[in-house]
Amino acid sequence: MKILVFFIGVLLLVIVQIMFCNKLILETSKNKVFFQIDELPKYKTVLVLGTSKYLRNGRENLYFKYRIDKTIELFKSCEINTVIVSGDNGSSSYDEPTQMKLDLIKGGVPPSKIVCDYAGFRTLDSVVRAKLVFECDEIIIISQKFHLERALYLAKRNNINAVGLKAKDVPHWYNKKVNYRERLARVKAVCDVCFFNKKPKFLGEVISVKENEVNGLEM
Repeated sequence: MKILVFFIGVLLLVIVQIMFCNKLILETSKNKVFFQIDELPKYKTVLVLGTSKYLRNGRENLYFKYRIDKTIELFKSCEINTVIVSGDNGSSSYDEPTQMKLDLIKGGVPPSKIVCDYAGFRTLDSVVRAKLVFECDEIIIISQKFHLERALYLAKRNNINAVGLKAKDVPHWYNKKVNYRERLARVKAVCDVCFFNKKPKFLGEVISVKENEVNGLEM
């Protein structure tokens, strides 16, 4: 009986923690996620959060496609100085930033406007590196809504003025695991900044993109 009570107590604690972290992130990102481009503040730098172009089964990843589509739409609608594509490049056979760059170029974004961040292994890394490596104090972050809310929380906690532009949502049935993972990811995000003071895995030299003086330079 005591064991059962113990496990019930642990389960309730986990549920309360998930609910608290979710509410905290929602409150922090409130009124910062935009659906229409003309509602955005006039920030000049865009951060596109990475994912793979293809799923493990070889099919096209809609999360990737919709983020790229939204970035191209934004670039064609506004005066944007720099687009940072940030993602995982953990091995020679896996390179999210380069693939994002290639697809953006196909969509009409000039190569000189695109900077690759190859050390965006996690959302925290991508957001914090935008400030510490690329010296961005104001950024428009592009991803799906659930992802944007967490990214905006991380930006707020790292003193970055950020807003989110929502890429098209993927149907709920498309990848149900993402919804469950996101709940745990929110708990981890809160713990990382509140208790562990987590930093990006890599930083490196500063490459300022404030005036888009990169001329195709990649990080």
